[in-house]
Amino acid sequence: MTHLTRAEFLRLTLGAFAFPRPPEGRHYVQPAAGGGRGEQVARLIQEYEAQGFHRTATEVDNQSARWLADVATRAGADVQLEAFSLKRVDVGSAFVEADGHRAEGVPFFDGSFTTPEGFLGRLNTNIVLTSIDTAGISTEGQSLATLRRSTIHRAIVAVTNGAHPGLSVSNAIAFTSPYGLPVLQVPSEEQRWLTEGAAAGREMRFVLDARRTPAQAFNVVASIRGSNRALDPVVVMTPRSGWWHCASERGGGLACWVEAIRAVAAAGPKRSLIAIATSGHELGHLGLDEYLAKQAGLIKRATWIHLGANIGAARGVPRLQASDDEIEKMADAALSRAGAEVRQRVPRGTRPGGEARNIHDGGGRYVSLLGNGPYFHNVADRWPVAVDAAAVIRFSEAFGNLAVSLANM
Repeated sequence: MTHLTRAEFLRLTLGAFAFPRPPEGRHYVQPAAGGGRGEQVARLIQEYEAQGFHRTATEVDNQSARWLADVATRAGADVQLEAFSLKRVDVGSAFVEADGHRAEGVPFFDGSFTTPEGFLGRLNTNIVLTSIDTAGISTEGQSLATLRRSTIHRAIVAVTNGAHPGLSVSNAIAFTSPYGLPVLQVPSEEQRWLTEGAAAGREMRFVLDARRTPAQAFNVVASIRGSNRALDPVVVMTPRSGWWHCASERGGGLACWVEAIRAVAAAGPKRSLIAIATSGHELGHLGLDEYLAKQAGLIKRATWIHLGANIGAARGVPRLQASDDEIEKMADAALSRAGAEVRQRVPRGTRPGGEARNIHDGGGRYVSLLGNGPYFHNVADRWPVAVDAAAVIRFSEAFGNLAVSLANM
C-alpha cells in the first residue's frame, strides 16, 4: 500500500516538487524502424511517471510540458506550448484531528476553505462524515453535490473508498465556479477512526487552509501539415495532467498520442494532424476549454481521436466511445489488426466520459478510448505495478494506424 506522507502532501499542494532528471541512458528516443517499440513505450511512461505529481500549473506540470514538446518534436511534429492562466489551489494544511490523531487529506478544489485555524466541531453534527466510492470518484464527486450546498453543516469529511486502499481523490468539475462547503478527502484507512469518533461524539478540529494563486499552465500543441490543406484536419487529443504520478491514468494515452504523431509523420498525410496534450484535466478539462475557445468551429470541422484515462491500465477494462458507426468500425478494424481487445461500448448518443464529452457537446465527430483501473486517482498509481505495458503497446499501434487512416481519407 502506498501512502502520502505529510512532507509529500505539503510539497504537492504547494507545487514545490523538483523535476528529477531521467537516469543516464533513459532519455526518450523514437523507436527504430522494425523494432524497439515496447522498450520505447515503457521508457516514455517511466520518464513521465518519474517526474512527480502532475497537478496542473505546478513546477512538475510545466516542466513536463516542455519534456513532452521535445518528445513530439522528435516524433516529427511542429510543436508549440500554448499558455493559459488560472488560479492554482495551494494548500497550507488540510486535516481533521482529535486526541493526538491527525487524518490528513486533500480538499475538493472546487469547494470553499476554512481559516488557517479551522474550527472545532463534531462529526455528523456540524461536520458531515461520508464516503466516496469508485463510482463517485469517477463521476467527479457529483454524489456530494446536494450535501455540499447544505446550510446546516459547516464542512464535510469524505473517506475515499476506491478500488485500491488509500487516498483516491475526485476531480474538480466546477473549478472555475467553486461552491459549497469545504470538503476534506481522506484515505480509506481513516474510516474506522472517524466512525468511532462520530459514534463517541468526539470533538475534532477541522482545518482546510488553502489559497487560490494566479498561475500559468501549458497545452502542448503539435501539428503535421497535410498535402491537401483544403481538407479538414484530424485532431488527436489526450490529457497530460492529473492527480499523483498518473502512471496508468495518463501514461497509456500519452504513449498512444506520441505513436499517432510518429505514424502520421512517417506516412505523409493528406489531411493535417493536430495533436494536443492538455493540462487542466483534473480541473474540469480547463486546458481543453481554453484551447477550444481560441479555435472557432474546430469541433465540427475536425475528426477527433480522444485518448482518455487508463489505456493499458493493469487489470483495467477499456471501453470505446464513438459518435457514429463508421468511425467506430474503423477503430474496431485498427484494434483488431493490433490484437487489442475492447469489449465495452458506450451506446450511441450517450454523453461520453473524459474530454470526448467536450466534442460530443459541441456536435463533433469522434472516437474515444478510455477505461477504468484499480489505481484510478490513487497515490499508488505508479510504474510498473499499475501499467500493463503489453496492452499499451497494442493500443498505441492501433491508434497510430487509425490516425494514419483518418488522415489519408
